[in-house]
Amino acid sequence: MTLGEWLAYLAACLAVAAVPGPSLSLIIATSLRHGARAGLANVAGTQAGFALLVLILAFGFQALLEHAAPLFFWLRLTGAAYLVWLGARMIFSAGARDEGGKDIPPTARAGFARGFLVLVSNPKVLLFLGAFLPQFVHAGPGGAAGRIILLGAVFMAIAATTDTLYVLAAGRAGSIVSSRKAALGRIIGGAVLMGGGAWLALSRR
Repeated sequence: MTLGEWLAYLAACLAVAAVPGPSLSLIIATSLRHGARAGLANVAGTQAGFALLVLILAFGFQALLEHAAPLFFWLRLTGAAYLVWLGARMIFSAGARDEGGKDIPPTARAGFARGFLVLVSNPKVLLFLGAFLPQFVHAGPGGAAGRIILLGAVFMAIAATTDTLYVLAAGRAGSIVSSRKAALGRIIGGAVLMGGGAWLALSRR
């Protein structure tokens, strides 16, 4: 790729990564209620999900489309239902609290798992990557798979950076809101999650 192509790719990655979606809804909602550390666990999970999808794209995307395409509809609905359930649980459940009355955040493992599940349950991510990355793959040494992995790694780095910025902003906002009224933070976070679930359920393509 030429320098101009790399700059175009980086700009496209930044634009795509900054657009809100179901995974970002989870990250923001978690950070609002439980703080930046909990949100970063979600980010780690989404990064693992991205890595898996990039590998699928590099080595078996066409085969997956041919044999598993009918499952994408149910996978999307499952992911949407999971987000709505998480949002409702956040709104209507006070959650575990410590002796000082503060929310106990989910473990890092639970946060990681949630981020991973929400990312991989959205088939639009894989379909988008399958349409987006190959546009920047040209003939050259290393093979198409190696170049897709390289481009995918760059995309992941940009997504991790933008997601972390959202985490820090939401974590800061959550600390201000929760200090005034913890219930409001739960409602806002839950509404964000449920909105992400509705977006995923209603999206057609």
